Amino acid sequence: MQSGFRAGQGCTSAMLKVLNDIITAIDKRQYCAAVFIDLAKAFDSVNHHILIGRLNSLGFSNDRLAWFTNYFSDRVQCVKPEGLLSGPLAVSMGVPQCSFLGPTLFSVYINDVALAAGDSLIHLYADDTILYTSGPSLDTVLTNLQMSFNAIQLSFRGLQLLLNASKTKCVLFNRSLPAPARPSSITTLDGSDLEYMDNYKYLGVWLDCKLSFQTHIKYLQSKITSRIGFLFRNKASFTQAAKHTLVKLAILPILDFGDVIYKIASNTLLIKLDAVYHSAIHFVTKAPYTTHHCDLYALVGWPSLHIRRQTHWLQVIHRSLLGKAPPYRSSLVTIAAPTHSTHSSRYISLVTPNANSSFGCLSSQFSAAND
Repeated sequence: MQSGFRAGQGCTSAMLKVLNDIITAIDKRQYCAAVFIDLAKAFDSVNHHILIGRLNSLGFSNDRLAWFTNYFSDRVQCVKPEGLLSGPLAVSMGVPQCSFLGPTLFSVYINDVALAAGDSLIHLYADDTILYTSGPSLDTVLTNLQMSFNAIQLSFRGLQLLLNASKTKCVLFNRSLPAPARPSSITTLDGSDLEYMDNYKYLGVWLDCKLSFQTHIKYLQSKITSRIGFLFRNKASFTQAAKHTLVKLAILPILDFGDVIYKIASNTLLIKLDAVYHSAIHFVTKAPYTTHHCDLYALVGWPSLHIRRQTHWLQVIHRSLLGKAPPYRSSLVTIAAPTHSTHSSRYISLVTPNANSSFGCLSSQFSAAND
């Protein structure tokens, strides 16, 4: 359940897994609560003695352990404000920053934390950790989440990693079930109450408590509009080829990132992104604003945003079928055995899980089989 700094994994993989679990719980008319855990200076707080012990438990030889001990030894750091270089200060902890080994060593360091989750689910992306659980009773869900959170905190303390309580937040995901205005608090081991949020930015995507993605799409609108405004104000400075390249590099990646996550938003919200996408194409082509959007796509040779999102989603499914996705994502697709030999049996079909509502049909495992 660690997606950070691993080949074939990333923010999208982690979010697809977490989102599928939450949607599935809501579809079963269950409450789902999550704690988004923030650590203070996690990479700089790695204890070298504990890390060497971790490597030893993984079966590293004495020579290799000696190599890592030497790698961590005699490191210093200094700062250079306004051209003045400070004296060196010994670095006695942390993994070396901007190093190839650093992220991997950090993953090794916190790997066993996931074992403390108990009955709750957990996912890690480097030091970004989400702990979540679901059930038919809100009181039971929050009680179980508190127990798991306590165990996770103890694990972090054992690693000498400090919880940033002010940035650690709770979200209660719920679309229709009755819930109190002030649910019972989830607390830290020090007795601080965690704040409940209606929206939380997780791995670059704003998740709201109803999973409508309204906040995220509004955020994308604002970010893209400001960039397009800058491009239009300076359009005289750019050649036609430069305009095309600028939009491909500065606008499209914003729309593409996480699009397989927020594609489940309502058409009313997604249409708002079409508007800024069309503005970007108008900047490239100088086409009149009365030009039909289909003609706009033809002028630049780009598909609609809907097709872009669907293509990215089918690529996700394809990688899962090829075994190029992490196990927690590949487990969401199951190839159905053909019932009898026919011409159509040459084609792959997936097992479609049960869904109790139209919202449940938006889960990754259902929509993968359907699409």
